[in-house]
Amino acid sequence: MSSMSRRPLLGTTAAAATLPLLPPGLAQAAAPFRNTLPAGWHRFKIGEYEATIVSDGALPLGDPVPAFPASPKAEIEALLTSNFLVPNAATLEQNALILNTGRQLILFDTGMGESMGAASRMFGPTTGKLLENMRAAGIQPEQIDMVVLTHAHCDHCWALVDANGNRNFPNAQVAVTEADLKFWTDDGNKRGPEFMTAFIDGAKKNLSAYKDRMVMVRDEQPVVPGVVGIFTPGHTVGHSCYAITSGNTTVMNTGDLAHHHILLMRQPLWEFSYDTDPKQSAQSRSRMLDRLARDRIAVLSYHFPWPGLGHVAREGSGYGWYPTPMNLSTL
Repeated sequence: MSSMSRRPLLGTTAAAATLPLLPPGLAQAAAPFRNTLPAGWHRFKIGEYEATIVSDGALPLGDPVPAFPASPKAEIEALLTSNFLVPNAATLEQNALILNTGRQLILFDTGMGESMGAASRMFGPTTGKLLENMRAAGIQPEQIDMVVLTHAHCDHCWALVDANGNRNFPNAQVAVTEADLKFWTDDGNKRGPEFMTAFIDGAKKNLSAYKDRMVMVRDEQPVVPGVVGIFTPGHTVGHSCYAITSGNTTVMNTGDLAHHHILLMRQPLWEFSYDTDPKQSAQSRSRMLDRLARDRIAVLSYHFPWPGLGHVAREGSGYGWYPTPMNLSTL
């Protein structure tokens, strides 16, 4: 160390040694840990629209290896560790979008909620925060005009009603594909993976409460002005993305097109255990990711790291995820 670099250090040390001791009676104890999180919402603009992302809380997937049963364990772990993620515990976010078009207030997906009792906590106690965070963002459930579902899985529709079956969004219509509505309310589909029974029972309870308010989403057609549904089947039979356009700005709400910002981006053809048709899902994912990268379309992903906003870029045989800075007011 040179004499020039040592002098400031020595001077600081000497000054610290001569600081007076605090007099008796002044607080010196460490402050208690808060162990609470701030309200989870983020507001920005999509053209002339106002958009608010509201968190339903973290969704711990646990060990990711069983979720990708056809993929090599060593490759899964290598991808995670090389991106500074722990290899044995993946956590997904739940980023629900509320869109104010100036004419309507539209909620995309609802999170886990509490409608199914203990089953609503199948992923742990950190989910079910949507209504609380909506209110923290200044939005009341009764203000929602329409709930648009990307699909009818538990973490996307189980907060349509409360534990007693009462509508959480009393003035809202519900938009969903006819394919998902039929599939997830059919007891004949209670077969295959163990989770199917709970998923169908939950969808039946939540969707049936709005049976006189359903709007069927059609491929490449507007659900409401400025919001176009795009079928991306495979994760469920009727899974859809939504292109939201105001002026010259478009954001694609991709729902569960890809669950993980590393694993299913770097390896878009990998199969995911919660997919109804894993091979179809992989093909839908690849086609849409290619479109998003080619056309440089901004993305909102439901399960990517908070708040789920960013862009997709083609990188080798896969894709890279580039988050949008949270202080950016427009996309």
